[in-house]
Amino acid sequence: MSGARHLIRAVTILARDGRIPKPLRGLAAFGVLPIPGPVDEAALLVVGALLWIFYRQSLRDAWAQAGAG
Repeated sequence: MSGARHLIRAVTILARDGRIPKPLRGLAAFGVLPIPGPVDEAALLVVGALLWIFYRQSLRDAWAQAGAG
């Protein structure tokens, strides 16, 4: 599986994860929208940093599920 497909699948899994607060899931969903410019990429960077700091186990689980599917 290519790296981009793996990442998109992991973000999709995280956007539906009930352990993540709704505002953060909404920001992740906003980040995968095809918006021109750097706005959506910046949103994904913020979400990624927050997930890495506060929701590391959820991030690991989603990454593993994305690789398995």
